Amino acid sequence: MIYKTLTVTEEDGIGIITLNRPTLMNALNAQMRAEITAAVRDLGARMRVLVLTGEGRAFCSGQDLGDGAAVSEIDLGRILREEYEPMLRAIYDCPVPVISAVNGAAAGAGANLALAADVVIAAQSAVFLQAFTRIGLIPDAGGTYWLPRLTGFARAMGQALFAEPVTAEEAARTGLIWAAVPDDEFAAHWRKRAAQLAKGPTLAYGAVKRALRASMVNDLDAQLDVEARLQEEMGATRDFREGVMAFLEKRPARFEGR
Repeated sequence: MIYKTLTVTEEDGIGIITLNRPTLMNALNAQMRAEITAAVRDLGARMRVLVLTGEGRAFCSGQDLGDGAAVSEIDLGRILREEYEPMLRAIYDCPVPVISAVNGAAAGAGANLALAADVVIAAQSAVFLQAFTRIGLIPDAGGTYWLPRLTGFARAMGQALFAEPVTAEEAARTGLIWAAVPDDEFAAHWRKRAAQLAKGPTLAYGAVKRALRASMVNDLDAQLDVEARLQEEMGATRDFREGVMAFLEKRPARFEGR
C-alpha cells in the first residue's frame, strides 16, 4: 500500500508507523485515520511489535479541524463511529505489542491515540493535553475509557475538565504512561524497547494483553479461569519449551514467536 500521510518501515520484526504531516503537527484527517487502520492491521499480522510515532516536533495534535465540511455541517458521531473506532480497535486488538513513542505534543484525539497503545514511552519534552473542552466537546477517541483506567478517576476528571497540559514526567509519575525519557536518549530508548519485544515470546505477549484487559471486568473466579485457559494455550507453544530449555541450560532464550 502507498501511504500519503504516514511513513511505514520494517526493521527486524518491528513495524514503525510514523505520522507524517509535520507542518500540521500530524493532525488527524480522514485519510490518515484510514491509513493508520490499514497499516496497523497489515503490520500486526506480519511483525512482532509495532511502534507509533510522529514526524517533526509533535506526535499528533488531534483532529484536523480544517478537514472537510464547515463546523456546522460536521457529523462528529459518524466520524467517531466510522473512522476513529476502526483505527482504535485495530490498535487495541492488535495481536502483537504496540508502543506509542511520543516524540512531542499529543493533544486531543492525538493524546488518546497514543494512550490506545500497550506501552507509551514519551520524550521528556512531550506533553499530553485533553483539549476537548476548549472547543466545547468531551474527550473522545477512547479518552473517557483510557484516562480513568490509567491515571484514576480524580486525575481523569481534572484533565478532562481543565484541559491543561500534563508533562511527560508527570504522566509517567501518575501512571498515565510507562516512561518519560530524556530527549537525547528518546529514539535509542524506544528502539531498544521495541527490539526487546520483537525478540520475545510473541504469543505470550498477546495473551498478556488479553488477560490484563479481561481483569478490568472480571471477578476473581472468572479471572482465574482466564489465566488457566490462556496458560494452557501458552504451555503448548514452542516458545514455552524453548524458554524452559534455555533456563535449564543457563543460556538466553531464542524465541520464535510461535
